[in-house]
Amino acid sequence: MNRGFYYACNGMIMNSRKLDCIGNNLANATTAGYKRDTILVNRFMEQLILVKHREETSGTFAQTYVDTSYTDLEQSNFEYTDSPFDVGIYGNVYFNIRGYNGETMLTRNGQWELDGEGYLTLSSSGRVLGENGEIYLGNKDFVIDADGAIYQDGELVDRLRLSYINPDADVKKFGVNMFTEVEAEDPPEDLKYDIIQGAYERSNVDWNYELTMMMNTNRLYEASSEMLKICDSINQVKASLCKKV
Repeated sequence: MNRGFYYACNGMIMNSRKLDCIGNNLANATTAGYKRDTILVNRFMEQLILVKHREETSGTFAQTYVDTSYTDLEQSNFEYTDSPFDVGIYGNVYFNIRGYNGETMLTRNGQWELDGEGYLTLSSSGRVLGENGEIYLGNKDFVIDADGAIYQDGELVDRLRLSYINPDADVKKFGVNMFTEVEAEDPPEDLKYDIIQGAYERSNVDWNYELTMMMNTNRLYEASSEMLKICDSINQVKASLCKKV
């Protein structure tokens, strides 16, 4: 019976974590450059030893637990706005942002603006980096070509600093749609990508998939909750019978 309590409680905890993750994905479905997360579940077999120093066991049972979360870096589609401050990437490279804390972070969010000093910035996150450092544009119009080169009045101002992340790398999110502590490197010479000015990348959250997963996970949570109630009821019956005996 104690094993039943464990399974039921473990199921509730695990599916609660999954619901939190799915809810966060849905909340950021309209956030530019957001990459969806998913919970990874693992299993291990535990042997119950009957007698010390003997190999005989009472059997095995599978224990399931939340191992870690995984961020899906899959390319998403674009929202075309024709604004020169909206910039998207087609390909596996990332923009570099120097945060106001001095740390360099990576992102696919290309909804930029100018700060009060004329530097290209990502909202309140920090300044966009070029190969020569923070990008100063003043109040002049600018054009960004497919390679990331930035021009003003036909002259090259700077080139966007871009980083490559291996799709299998372990990434750590900072905030909603930025990454830090990643194994980033310069883009390989044979890597193909295009910088698209006048559009930004949407999140890669699929509403239909997330809602379906939420309904399934919620059913599993409710089933685990019912199982816990049944185990508790049986325990109470057993306790009552023992008192009578």
